[in-house]
Amino acid sequence: WFVILQTQLFGVLLAAASNFLISVSLNIQKCTHLRLACQTEPKPYYKSKQWWCGTSLLGLGDVGNFTAYGFAPIALVAPLGCVSVIGNAFISVIFLKKTVRTADILGGTLSVTGTYLLVIFAPNVPQEITARQAQNYLVSWPFLVYLILEIIIFCILLYLYKRKAVKHIVVLLMMVALLASLTVIAVKAVASMITLSVKGKMQLTYPVFYIMIVLMATSCAFQVKFLNRAMHLYEATAVVPINFVFFTTSAIISGVIFYREFQSAALLSLFMFLFGCLLSFLGVFVIARNKKEEHLQVPFIDCGHIPGQNLADKIQPDSHSSYYGTLNNEDDLVKSQA
Repeated sequence: WFVILQTQLFGVLLAAASNFLISVSLNIQKCTHLRLACQTEPKPYYKSKQWWCGTSLLGLGDVGNFTAYGFAPIALVAPLGCVSVIGNAFISVIFLKKTVRTADILGGTLSVTGTYLLVIFAPNVPQEITARQAQNYLVSWPFLVYLILEIIIFCILLYLYKRKAVKHIVVLLMMVALLASLTVIAVKAVASMITLSVKGKMQLTYPVFYIMIVLMATSCAFQVKFLNRAMHLYEATAVVPINFVFFTTSAIISGVIFYREFQSAALLSLFMFLFGCLLSFLGVFVIARNKKEEHLQVPFIDCGHIPGQNLADKIQPDSHSSYYGTLNNEDDLVKSQA
């Protein structure tokens, strides 16, 4: 029991640190883009050392998240994604000079409380999944029924999206969540088999290892495609909390069905775990609610640089009007021309 608890604690700390690192990396990248946009001759972002620093931290955070699945249950690692949302709300104060809102403090408190309940009441089950166990789980009837239902639901949503042109945010993020459930199943299996192989128990010679790698890569690629589509059509303040809830719920369900993580859990532990998830969801929604999107400023155009104009005034483009802009002394100019 102590060894299992120690292993899970390492997975929890690794997942929390990785998600915090991801929030730092995203703020560094955002800061880089804003600085480059303010330059008179902005260079490409990929030539910036600061951008590459943020990208490296993002990759390191993703690797840490991947590794955490080998040490802790899916039901525990997936909800810890709220750490990146909380971290982003407070780290942006340092990098982007934003102000801490009351909603950030309230949402952070709710999410931290929920995370504490998740860690305390998470299922204590062995996390070293061997290749033979993964094979048995793949052909078990609960997972096969779950997989068939998931394929049917995904096909219906894809039909609505492709044929009926239904691009509602729930349709897009539901498809992302269904794909994510397969991704986390494959990620945990691959991470566990790699961990066992490093310890000396070779698991990489089994075909199921490569089956899981293909499943992980394929589901992840399509997941990113539909998530990018949702980010293109809707505001990030709507996509982030809904995607977090859908992803976490699908991951927990897949962990329960495939890895049987709550098979021997007490009813009180299950209730408190779900209550912790609810608090985390609520905290993320509070942080994201009424958060304004950042937009780059539209530059002023100097009339002195327009051929045939000797005015020193500036024109501000107006995107809400059919006119390009207005001059500051337009009335005087009309009178002089008359």
